[in-house]
Amino acid sequence: MVDDTQEEKHFRERYAGELKKKKQDDRDSELEIERNEVKQQGMKTPGRRGEQIKHEEIDKEIIRRHTLRREQKKTDDDNNSKTKV
Repeated sequence: MVDDTQEEKHFRERYAGELKKKKQDDRDSELEIERNEVKQQGMKTPGRRGEQIKHEEIDKEIIRRHTLRREQKKTDDDNNSKTKV
């Protein structure tokens, strides 16, 4: 993995913030739409660091959301089992 420059770190932080604002539901995932747009841009201008950073941040955001959902489901299951007792 390549160390980020200050400019890249700033870009990464801003982009990660933008991704957290994107909606995601079962059908139309704004994250998937964003990923497709980044892929298309990457095909037009391959090898650009910005697209690499965007792919990394999209992956991180998807993992973060998956983890939150899994933790929420576990919490909900624990609460449901306590109320049934």
